[in-house]
Amino acid sequence: MTRDEKYQAAQQRIGYQLDEFRIGGNYTPWVREGNHLYISGQIPRVGDTVVLPGKVGDSLTLGQAQIAAGISALRCLGLLKQALGSLDQIKAIPRITVYVRSAEDFDQQSEVANGASDLLHEILGSAGAHTRTSLGVMQLPKSAAVEIDMIAVAQG
Repeated sequence: MTRDEKYQAAQQRIGYQLDEFRIGGNYTPWVREGNHLYISGQIPRVGDTVVLPGKVGDSLTLGQAQIAAGISALRCLGLLKQALGSLDQIKAIPRITVYVRSAEDFDQQSEVANGASDLLHEILGSAGAHTRTSLGVMQLPKSAAVEIDMIAVAQG
């Protein structure tokens, strides 16, 4: 199974189809510098709807937040596919940052981030291995529960 096929299968498994990637400001969703691609922060948006908005540990469970993180990671991969033509062109994902809109006493940000990390490994295999920072924040755009940015390296 190709990475593009695994990407489609992951969308079906999670239950959300990501067909378009709109931006809402004066920025670009990705920039390529040589073989490095920098992906702007992605929230779990499907079409015009932010999926699973809210605060993790308050209105959202850990499991729901992991799904939101997976959707955000899928959006990042969708942008990489758009930029490269195929996810098979990804050599590595050296870095992701996962922002979690957290209730005051919620301290499982890294477990939320596992929703994205597991999906990257599922689709990209060893190329999806990455360094990661996960942190709790008070607010994210559109009341999203999770936002992820990413750095990727394309095949030479």
